[in-house]
Amino acid sequence: MQGELIEYRDGDCVMEGYLVRPVGASGNVPCILLCHDWSGLNRSTRDAAHRFSALGYATFALDAYGKGLRGDERGDNSVLMNPMMEDRALLCDRLLAGVMTARRFDGIDADRMAAVGCCFGGLCALDIVRAGAAGVKAAVTFHGGLKPPGLGKQPPISARVLLLHGWSDPIVPPETVVAVAQELTDAGADWEMHAYGNVMHAFTFQDANLPEFGVLYDRAAATKAWAAARSFLEKTIGTAS
Repeated sequence: MQGELIEYRDGDCVMEGYLVRPVGASGNVPCILLCHDWSGLNRSTRDAAHRFSALGYATFALDAYGKGLRGDERGDNSVLMNPMMEDRALLCDRLLAGVMTARRFDGIDADRMAAVGCCFGGLCALDIVRAGAAGVKAAVTFHGGLKPPGLGKQPPISARVLLLHGWSDPIVPPETVVAVAQELTDAGADWEMHAYGNVMHAFTFQDANLPEFGVLYDRAAATKAWAAARSFLEKTIGTAS
C-alpha cells in the first residue's frame, strides 16, 4: 500500500495529511480518520494508517499542527500540543478541516467514517464526535486524553464511542474517566469503555518505557485493545467487503 501526502487548508494555515487506500478495494469504502499523538504526523501515525488500511479501510491521518510541524516521537512535545489544548476551538477547526477534506476523496464512503487516535489523538477523535462532524459514526480512543473542550453546553452526540483505557494511567486518572463517562451519558452517546487493570499510559506504544512517569508499553493490553477496536469498527462502519 502506497501512502500519499495530501495538502489542505484550515483558513490560512496549510495542513498536510497522509492518505492510504486499501489494496484491491472496489466501490466506496469506509474511512478511518486517524488523529496523531502529540508528536505530530510522524512515522508511528503513518504506520498505523497502513495497519488500518490493511483491514480494508481508507485511512486519512489528519494534521492538527500544520505542514512541517513535527516533534520527537520519544521526546517532550508540549510546545506543539499545548497551544492546541489551550485553544480547543482552534483545534476543532483544524480537525473538521481534515474531516471535510476526507469527505471529498474519490472512493470514500463519506457516511461511514470513524475517528481514531492515541493519547492526544484520542482527545482529537473525541472532539470530532463532540462537534457532530458529518458522516462520522464512531470514535475510538487508545489511552486518549479525555478533557472536555469547555466550549459551552455539549450538544447530543450521535456517534458511538469506544474508550480503551489503562486504569493505572496517572495522566488520565479515574476521576477524569468518570467525568467523561458522565459527559457522554448526558450527551446521549452510545458509549463503552474497556479498562485494563495495572496498565499505564501509552500502553500500545512499543517504545513507551518510562514507568516512573506512568508511561509503559503493555503487550497484553495492546493486543486486547486492538481486537476490541477492530470489532467495534466492523460493527459501526463495516469494512470494504
